[in-house]
Amino acid sequence: MTELARDAASALDTAREAGGQPVLDRLIALLDLEKIEENIFRGVSPAHSPVRVFGGQVAGQALVAAGRTVPEERKVHSLHAYFIRGGDPSVPIVYEVDRIRDGRSFTTRRVIAIQHGKAIFSLSASFQKEEPGVEHAEAMPEVPGPESLPTLAERAEGYADRLGIQVRPRPIDLRYVNDPPWVTRESGEREARNQVWMRADGRLPDQQLLHVCVLTYASDMTLLDSVLARHGVYWDLDKVLGASLDHALWFHRPFRADEWFLYDCASPSASGARGLATGRFFAADGTLIATVVQEGLLRVLD
Repeated sequence: MTELARDAASALDTAREAGGQPVLDRLIALLDLEKIEENIFRGVSPAHSPVRVFGGQVAGQALVAAGRTVPEERKVHSLHAYFIRGGDPSVPIVYEVDRIRDGRSFTTRRVIAIQHGKAIFSLSASFQKEEPGVEHAEAMPEVPGPESLPTLAERAEGYADRLGIQVRPRPIDLRYVNDPPWVTRESGEREARNQVWMRADGRLPDQQLLHVCVLTYASDMTLLDSVLARHGVYWDLDKVLGASLDHALWFHRPFRADEWFLYDCASPSASGARGLATGRFFAADGTLIATVVQEGLLRVLD
């Protein structure tokens, strides 16, 4: 599917749609990696990123590569990743899968993403066959429903040119529950919390791994905003240099990424030019579906 993926990357660069099914279909195509050898896959990127490949894309593609080597009945329950170098959006990314272990209950895979002969990203993922066990989960915070909230474009009115929100096609529909960090930056609020409703902006095929990969893609979109909000700065409005350093996700229960889920993010600490953020994903019915932790490099320049 490499030609389709290349066409999708080109289409994302030139798309006039802000979102919707056509844009989501291009993301699906980008996640459909080409198998070039046993345990080796290749993916491409939209070239609209002027500096580096979006981290959520690399994580999603790496998880696709790992999942392609695992029996379908085993579901991914966790991943741990390190962002090593910035990815070059102008050249393909090669994903090498190491089949670490195939046990009776668990399957472990390690994936290295390579560009220009060097590792840019590493991922370890664990898959498990379905088993019964004890059950409990934290409750979802009380928040207004997504349909009652303004769209991202409406939230960004007056900021769109500086934020680039209207010119970038987005396969994920975002609805901020609280004021976005570019608004609180001016209002003076300094809460290290960020709550966003999300969903794939269209319909996804009935493939659970694809839904997990789309949520993985989305998990890198607003998480570090909870760190910046505490300090009243924002990426495109201030001199902020940042990048994801590591990323961990635990998937608790089945879900659909094309149905609304709440991303509840908070930042417990920032120090040493690094910020830590945690996030919880809840389905619209209140079910806790996943937990994420990420540390990012954050340099705020004078």
